[in-house]
Amino acid sequence: MEREAMEYDVVIVGAGPAGLSAAIRLKQLDPDLTVMVLEKGSEVGAHILSGAVFETRALDELLPDWQAGGAPLKTPVSEDQVYLYRSETRATRLPHFAVPAPMHNSGNYIISLGSFCRWLAQQAEAAGVEIFPGFAAAEVLYHEDGSLKGVATGDMGRGKDGEAKDSFQPGLELHAKYTLFAEGCRGQLGKELIARYALDNGATAQHYGLGIKELWQIDPARHVPGLVMHGAGWPLSEHGATGGSFLYHLEDGQVAVGLIVDLNYANPYLSPFEEFQRFKRQAEVRKYLEGAKRLSYGARAITKGGLNSLPKQSFPGGLLIGCDAGTLNFAKIKGAHTAMKSGMLAAETVASALKQGDGGRSDLTGYAAAFRESWLYDELYRARNFGPALHKFGTFFGGAFNWIQQNLFGGRMFFTLKDKSPDHQQLAPAANFAPISYAKPDGQLTFDRLSSVFVSNTAHEEDQPVHLQLLDSSKAIAVNFRQYAAPEQRYCPAGVYEIVVDGDEPRLQINASNCLHCKTCDIKDPTQNIRWVAPEGGGGPNYPNM
Repeated sequence: MEREAMEYDVVIVGAGPAGLSAAIRLKQLDPDLTVMVLEKGSEVGAHILSGAVFETRALDELLPDWQAGGAPLKTPVSEDQVYLYRSETRATRLPHFAVPAPMHNSGNYIISLGSFCRWLAQQAEAAGVEIFPGFAAAEVLYHEDGSLKGVATGDMGRGKDGEAKDSFQPGLELHAKYTLFAEGCRGQLGKELIARYALDNGATAQHYGLGIKELWQIDPARHVPGLVMHGAGWPLSEHGATGGSFLYHLEDGQVAVGLIVDLNYANPYLSPFEEFQRFKRQAEVRKYLEGAKRLSYGARAITKGGLNSLPKQSFPGGLLIGCDAGTLNFAKIKGAHTAMKSGMLAAETVASALKQGDGGRSDLTGYAAAFRESWLYDELYRARNFGPALHKFGTFFGGAFNWIQQNLFGGRMFFTLKDKSPDHQQLAPAANFAPISYAKPDGQLTFDRLSSVFVSNTAHEEDQPVHLQLLDSSKAIAVNFRQYAAPEQRYCPAGVYEIVVDGDEPRLQINASNCLHCKTCDIKDPTQNIRWVAPEGGGGPNYPNM
């Protein structure tokens, strides 16, 4: 059965902040352009997860009347608190002057990024953009000359054996003059494009963190609308790992609590999920959550290498934007406004080329010049040393260095620190460590993986090909299990990977239906043997307002 094809001026993969901002900007510049956005989630926002404290800089440029337009920015930041956590009971609150300047949040808003993206989608559709949720872009299409032709959505209705079922529907080909990839962190197609066109030549290794988040309904007496709490140290410091934490007070008595674990940690026994459960026991956090009700759970990797790790973002026929490229500002712990700006710059580059009669397929190197001249470049340049300093010097000394470079030098130091080691290469053999004993969940403050996946509303069609592929199945036991004590059981926050013993022989069982699409396995596997590909469109988490 042949695939049907549709033609557009521009196809955008991913309905996150970058993709939707690009779509809106394209229509602002030329209402006659045909623009289509593909989204693998069941609806826009279903797969969107972020803290999130939001800076309006890009939104002010894109939609200056956003307040009158009903944008869901309801909770301005009222207070910043930053803690160095020393143990479950001890914490030191840093005075305001001791906090690196990019972490000050006056003028920002605490939002649900999923709700914000739903609103952006409404603005895009009102401008004439076509949005197709529930369709995953599964394949890049190329012209004979190697330039981009577009993308194809995945087949629907194949069984686990790969054979077509009675419900089979072939994927749809979407051809475009230009295709923009805005899949978010570790995009499946973005990863392919970076390799095919060697876009990362000259860049340092990309770096990642795993963000785990819960939304809670708390006692109104303990709720402080607009309070932003950030922290570092315990519990990750006990096991030589780094990262940061947050607790944000939204509207309606809700708080978002989360832990970001840098994926350059060495101990294969470390479990980011269990570390998050421990973090919630910290006294400064626990006082808000005790007696409260957990509403939802989710996890997503973040791209945090910054400017040093940013690949070339243009290639013949397309552009890589937002977190697919890695535009997050780690110094601010914010990526929505930078993703939006990258999408807007991409739209302006494409619209200009098409207006001048460009027929497509070109390598729009003008994007690099526009990026370099924008505030986005300046912001990422000032933050370029922030992550490498923490990696090289640790939380305390790296934090001190970052205070000096940001507060005294505005990020404009004369040298650039670089971390050239990929995160997956940092995992050390299990023989170097003792297993970590994590406490059992109490079901009130701390929970297990399966009950957490349940409140993420994750669902997949059971009878479909497994979307977590082992490139060499023998490595799962011969290397990962025997050398690294099967770390995929612990770095996965959803219980996807499980070692099952049949007789005397262990085997790796993949519970693909649990997958939160966080991409951690694709990033952290020490042998780079796990390949995440898109399942049937619409599968995965269904976050209501994360």
